[in-house]
Amino acid sequence: MNNIKKIGLFAGSFDPFTKGHEAVVKKALQLFDELIIAIGINSTKQGYFDIEKRKVHIDSLFKNAPIRIVTYEKLTVDLCKEEGASHLVRGLRDSKDFSYERSIAHMNETLSGIQTVFLLTDQQYAAINASIVREIHKNKGSIDAFVTNVHLLV
Repeated sequence: MNNIKKIGLFAGSFDPFTKGHEAVVKKALQLFDELIIAIGINSTKQGYFDIEKRKVHIDSLFKNAPIRIVTYEKLTVDLCKEEGASHLVRGLRDSKDFSYERSIAHMNETLSGIQTVFLLTDQQYAAINASIVREIHKNKGSIDAFVTNVHLLV
């Protein structure tokens, strides 16, 4: 019997962590013993929502789930190796996402041997885009339809 723990890593800016992201995590938790949600920090870009609030927000959604939330500033595949993750998890909304993500998955595999698992976003969340959600919020619109527990972010 194989007792090796299966660890997946779901990386992104999660600025904000939308209902689409949430749905992908729920699917990934069915495949992995543990899921690391890795919030990438891009030193050349200023995040919209505070990074610590993003961590609290994500943690509130998965209180009793086997997840860990980390932040990082390096190649995602290097983080996978450090954390013992065997697979990257990516959510796909449409064929455009697939075309983009496929290239990255091939490069990640070439660099590290780490495989990528693609999970389809639930259909009702396929139109949610974090950039658009940020624009709605910046212009004083409600983002409650797109983000669970939004009160933890603002």
